[in-house]
Amino acid sequence: MTSAALVARTTAWFDLHARALPWREPACTPWGVLVSEVMLQQTPVVRVEPRWRDWLTRWPTPAALAEAPTGEVLRAWGGLGYPRRALRLQECARAVVAEHDGVLPRGEEALRALPGIGAYTAAAVTAFAHGRRSVVLDTNVRRVLGRTLRAEALPSPHLTVAETRAADAVAPADDAEAARWAAASMELGALVCTARSPRCDACPVADLCAWRAAGYPADAHAARRRVQGWAGTDRQLRGATMRLLREAHAPVARTDIEARLTALIGDFDPVRVDAVLAGLVTDGLAVAAGPDHLGLPA
Repeated sequence: MTSAALVARTTAWFDLHARALPWREPACTPWGVLVSEVMLQQTPVVRVEPRWRDWLTRWPTPAALAEAPTGEVLRAWGGLGYPRRALRLQECARAVVAEHDGVLPRGEEALRALPGIGAYTAAAVTAFAHGRRSVVLDTNVRRVLGRTLRAEALPSPHLTVAETRAADAVAPADDAEAARWAAASMELGALVCTARSPRCDACPVADLCAWRAAGYPADAHAARRRVQGWAGTDRQLRGATMRLLREAHAPVARTDIEARLTALIGDFDPVRVDAVLAGLVTDGLAVAAGPDHLGLPA
């Protein structure tokens, strides 16, 4: 299979089947694209889209978000999960205002220098907001390339240098074509070449796929994958505490927080509760309000 055929067929399919997402609209600003990419990390589109619309209505520019009360930013983040992303977005907005006159900079290096912006987000913004060539490698793209090029059921748990080089070799040299390929390969992985139930009958490159040709070999990295549950974990306890703080209009008594967490884990564990609450304070997601209350940052 040639890379040219993979790119041509995938982008032609994308032209017909791409979802109409608001951050793909021509009127969407680079800042709107960046917000979408941060929100979409480990969170499905169906949960992100309404929150993204509300967020951009409220804070359409870096300057607007930079000036917002942090507590309101956390409330607006709602139940998207991993609320530290909201704090990083606000830190990013403040850096854009302070260092770039409120305009999101161009170029992956400049973007990576912003707080909370890693290699993937910088590449995605470069492609989707600025229309420049970059190697965009989220889980969906890695899966598409792993299956079509290397007959891998699923990519390895961690991105490798070899993967990045192979993806760079596939991406077209032209800026516009490369950006279109980045969006198309991501969409193919999200809608057709899915992790658990790939729709090979609907895939535009099924006859070019090395994984299909090899008879769908099993996941070679299965033993290295760690599946973390949710019930009873510290993540659940942190999430429950944040939900309680977001819903309150004043600091919440520690006894009320302890009651909520005890209901989740079945028994009061003071050491564990102390660790969960201290972690939220350390991460800047909560603040102590007196000796026995906790609230959102101002």
